[in-house]
Amino acid sequence: MTEFEARALSELGLEVEMVPPRYRSSYFNHIFSSSTGYSAGYYSYLWTQMLDHDSRDWIRANGGLTRANGQRLRELVLSRGGTMDYDVVYRNFAERDPDVKYMLDSLGLVEDTQESE
Repeated sequence: MTEFEARALSELGLEVEMVPPRYRSSYFNHIFSSSTGYSAGYYSYLWTQMLDHDSRDWIRANGGLTRANGQRLRELVLSRGGTMDYDVVYRNFAERDPDVKYMLDSLGLVEDTQESE
């Protein structure tokens, strides 16, 4: 553990010998200093998370977990497996562009507008 990490954990009262931290700062070095291009690819995780939350909203708005919705997902997304650009696949499924607001809401980053009205 680096001196910085040890000090930060101690100052926050999170230094517990029986439960050591799972990750260290150096574990993420490949993301930010690698010449492999991984740093740009890392953000694809956020993109897939956004599509996950957006598609959940589409399913809820269209009747939930029905056989018809499952078949639509199967035919328009799962069966395409690399045969089309993924943005086209998603738009064919949802019949609209994806919207980041569903992911932001799941992360608690959207202000509740109903309370403020």
